[in-house]
Amino acid sequence: MNYKIIIQYDGTRYDGWQKQGNTSQTIQGKLEAVLCRYAGEKTEVHGAGRTDAGVHALGQTANFHLAKAADEGELLAYLNRYLPEDIEVTELVRVPERFHSRLNAAEKTYRYRVETGCCKHVFERKQIYRMEECGGMLDQESMQRAAELLEGTHDFKSFCANKRMKKSTVRTVKRIGITRRGTEYIFDFTGDGFLYNMVRILTGTLLEVGLGRRDWRSMEELLEARDRSLAGFTAPAQGLTLLNVRY
Repeated sequence: MNYKIIIQYDGTRYDGWQKQGNTSQTIQGKLEAVLCRYAGEKTEVHGAGRTDAGVHALGQTANFHLAKAADEGELLAYLNRYLPEDIEVTELVRVPERFHSRLNAAEKTYRYRVETGCCKHVFERKQIYRMEECGGMLDQESMQRAAELLEGTHDFKSFCANKRMKKSTVRTVKRIGITRRGTEYIFDFTGDGFLYNMVRILTGTLLEVGLGRRDWRSMEELLEARDRSLAGFTAPAQGLTLLNVRY
């Protein structure tokens, strides 16, 4: 029996989504441990995206198979009873056997939040990157112009942190939206998929445009260069959240 779940988590104290041999602090590992206890057998959880260490999620999607049918409400309650306080399964439904959370994903949306003023955001401080050196203001118009040049289907190798990437680095970024709330800037990225650290490198590059450290017109050259060293800095993990996955 195949089940799809929607998960939200605060990634602050975790080493990312993907289970690793050298740490027990992963989202996948925590989910599998609880499911194994419930089912009495090893259960593998497949996530739609492998969020990095420190990255959060509001709408991560995953799926797993159980040998026997489970009561959906009972299983949902069981998961949330035994998962840590910073991980919650918000939805659980049975789906067709061929459904796969990663392979069937059509698009993902990530949000990156940046505070440029002195506001501490006491209750949201772990989900926001504080960047006070710009004095509370960024050139939003230039950042949006740069973002428009990055939209579409391109080779994003310049924005990939994996230097040994052997698979295609071509991706389609459908939309990059930049909004401002006081001294906070919100970057929303929607695409068919993202490379390792791609959203954080895109954000860092756009922030450098907003700070006046690079010209918005240079985005085309960056894409053509396919050279990570020419793009901007990798924005810290804490500001990034996976909002949702669409199928």
